[in-house]
Amino acid sequence: MIRPAARDDATRLAEVHITSWQHAYRGLFPDEFLERLDMGRRIQFFAERIGAGEIVLVSEADGEVVAFCWPSASSEPGWGEILSIYAHPDHWGKGHGRDLLEAGEEHLRAQGFQRALLWVLDANARARAFYERQGWVLGGGLKLEEIGGTRVNEVRYEKKL
Repeated sequence: MIRPAARDDATRLAEVHITSWQHAYRGLFPDEFLERLDMGRRIQFFAERIGAGEIVLVSEADGEVVAFCWPSASSEPGWGEILSIYAHPDHWGKGHGRDLLEAGEEHLRAQGFQRALLWVLDANARARAFYERQGWVLGGGLKLEEIGGTRVNEVRYEKKL
């Protein structure tokens, strides 16, 4: 089941986010950084965003949030953006990401966007393959970010909605 997140979901969203990072980014970021991800700060982050009216879509399995997608207007005028999409590793490969991405795209279409973008770590082959299977294509953008003291490249994917 896919639905908008409520403030009460903040703790589970933080758990999904941190656990997925610790599994998906092992080897891309130092272990010490991944182990120090702050659950309290992440809970506060989600509670504040949802409380401010931002839409985060969640997917449930057996009544528990197992994945989320955050569709939003991009800072680039005229574009929608998938700011993030993560699933708990125990639920990878079960269709939650695909269904959430479709719901996120539909949300952006309903907001009037005709095209969307997202950024993904260049070295994250699993995520890149996932987006490509869903019809997203490289858009040519590249940005260098520093996350937790590690410099990483992100590539831009685009999709016509």
